[in-house]
Parts: sequence; C-alpha cells; structure tokens
Amino acid sequence: MNIGIFGGSFDPIHEGHANLAKYVLDHTDLDEVWLMVSPLNPLKPQGYVATNEQRLEMARLAVEGIPGIRVSDFEFHLPIPSYTYKTLTELKKSYPDHDFRLIIGGDNWADFDKWKNPDEILKEFSIIIYPRPNESIIPSTQNPTYNTQNVTILDNAPKMPISSTQIRHLLASQQPDLKHASSSLPLNQKVSTYIHIHSLYQSPL
Repeated sequence: MNIGIFGGSFDPIHEGHANLAKYVLDHTDLDEVWLMVSPLNPLKPQGYVATNEQRLEMARLAVEGIPGIRVSDFEFHLPIPSYTYKTLTELKKSYPDHDFRLIIGGDNWADFDKWKNPDEILKEFSIIIYPRPNESIIPSTQNPTYNTQNVTILDNAPKMPISSTQIRHLLASQQPDLKHASSSLPLNQKVSTYIHIHSLYQSPL
C-alpha cells in the first residue's frame, strides 16, 4: 500500500487539515493518509495546549467515517524528539509491505535543508508538497541542492486560511462563551463539542 504521512501537533485539528488530507488522497495514487499526531516534548514549556491523548482523540473525531484516512499514535512510542527521518525509517521497519511518502507544506520544504537527515529522506522516501496561502512552490529554486525527482507538487490543494495557533488564541480571547466561539471556527462539530466539554484552550497563550 502507498501511505501518505501527514504529521503535526494538530492542536487542535481543524477542517483545513481534514480537507487537505482528503484532497491528497483523491489526487495522488496514495491508498491511505495517516495523520501522524506528534507527541509533546516534555522538556519544553507547553503553554495552554491539549495533552497527547486529547489531540489524538480530536484527530480521530475529525476524520471519523472518512475512508482512507487514519489517525496514528506511532510517534508516541518513539524517543523524544521524534525526528521525521527516524519516524519514517521506523514505519518502514514496522510495515515493510507499505511505501511511505511524506506530506509537507511549502514552508517546510523551503526550510528542508535545516531538517535532520534531509538527504536521506529524499533518497529513501517520496515527498508530497502542498502550498500555503499566498505561496507558490518551485522545488528546484527553493532548494536547488536537492534532487526533486521524488517530489510531487499539489499546486491546487486547498490552502489552510487559519492555523491551529490562531484558533487557540481566538478560543482563549473569546471566553467565557467557549461553546459559541469553537462552533464559529473551522472545526469539525465533534471536535468543537470535545473542546467545549473538556474546557480546552481557555487560558491566554
């Protein structure tokens, strides 16, 4: 199977994440997209964020019933910090019959040379790049030192107009009506309800 790995903190996951995952699945030869929820680094101050388990559950709620999209806690079982190359190589060991491809934004591609083991990632795994708002992606000029043979650009992928960080700030600033605030944001209804029930993101960041 061809598996796309779409990683992130998903704190919280929003409709932009789900729509992008569906688009990638529909417009490539991937059989599945795995949302790889990244663990929190216990050595760093976390601020007012959701726990690993809460972010994992919100991700599951957001894509519940969508064929071909799975949520994975694979990185939760790896040493911290969980570098992407390590995650991909461990996935390859655990699922030798699968072909894993990395899904990243154009901003990540622009900084790809700062990642750990970037050459090995490109050599051993394919990369699917989606654009950020007001961004065009030209792989050879953004990273001219890399062979882009294993890079696929999805120029028409839906762009995320809002980030999880912005959503957290909006929820924190719109108290005490958390239920109304979360329902007015681009959040899955089940995720919005979960945030309300568990009183997440209530304190300023």
